[in-house]
Amino acid sequence: MTKNICKILILFTFFSCSKEDNDTTTTTNQTMYFPPLTGTTWETQSISDLKWNQNAVQPLLDYLELKHSKSFIVLVNGRIVLENYFNGHTASTNWYWASAGKTLTSTVTGIAQQENLLNINNKVSQYIGTGWTSETLAKENLITCKNLLTMTSGVDDTTDEVDPASLIYKADAGTRWAYHNVYVKLQDVVAQASGQTWGNYFNTKLRDKIGMNGNWVQIDVNSVYMSNSRSMARFGLLMLNKGKWDNNTILNETFFNEATNTSQNINLGYGYLWWLNGKSNYHLPQSQLTFPGSIIPTAPNDMFMALGKNDQKIYVIPSKKMVIIRMGDAADDVNLALSDFDETLWEKISALYK
Repeated sequence: MTKNICKILILFTFFSCSKEDNDTTTTTNQTMYFPPLTGTTWETQSISDLKWNQNAVQPLLDYLELKHSKSFIVLVNGRIVLENYFNGHTASTNWYWASAGKTLTSTVTGIAQQENLLNINNKVSQYIGTGWTSETLAKENLITCKNLLTMTSGVDDTTDEVDPASLIYKADAGTRWAYHNVYVKLQDVVAQASGQTWGNYFNTKLRDKIGMNGNWVQIDVNSVYMSNSRSMARFGLLMLNKGKWDNNTILNETFFNEATNTSQNINLGYGYLWWLNGKSNYHLPQSQLTFPGSIIPTAPNDMFMALGKNDQKIYVIPSKKMVIIRMGDAADDVNLALSDFDETLWEKISALYK
């Protein structure tokens, strides 16, 4: 069975959640811009200033609208190059991040570690107590916070529930990669370690420091972030700048580097809840198959991504000083993270600057 057929079959089961610039001078030498923390002011830059292909814009926008998008933003050096809303969505409308919000949890876990509130190499039970799974104490104590960040907890991934009765042993922590909602226990870890609610700590340490709006809501077993599209773009801009917002370090660069590089030797395309492009192979949710090649071969190899159910996207491309946001309904079939939409979308995005 070919890689593409395998990928289609796997993606069909989801029910929950390059070429360099011809002229890089404009994008690489320009100063980085950060929008004010309040208000709607945000500097823009035109397609013509970037020497991009204006004729490629409308086909891209037409495709986005056809594929049930609600918003699309392109930042270069922090400035808005494209900002478009579709199907009744507006700049002030909040929308769910779905699993793209996992990267918020990763980032705030890193912030808590740099404040010496926790250590990701410590076992989860050190912070939230024993009995948070149905595993034996010896097996449960193998699960570290880092295992939750890397999807290597070893819990059975046939259910996404996170109550103790549903967290069943499948393999020793660190020996198996499997996409699972158990990562959300990191929010409990941060809450216990900080002595604050997860929401309060998140708002104080991340949201308010970069001017985001939004809040966490509980949907079934999922802790889901909702915000407007520019807030998602602000977070992408923070990560483009390796955890710094203007001259303020929000997340230290050591943790940022760990989070956005291969975090274990099973799924090379996965960091700390971030997806990584350009690796030699990768795994997908709900599968133990290894796929050769880059996750999105039509996209830049250095790109790292926050990917969520129904095609919520944050693409961060350091080599192009670029952040791209897409929010909306599922482009095609419902999926957890990656979809065939990504490859076609990137063909149309890259036509802008080729």
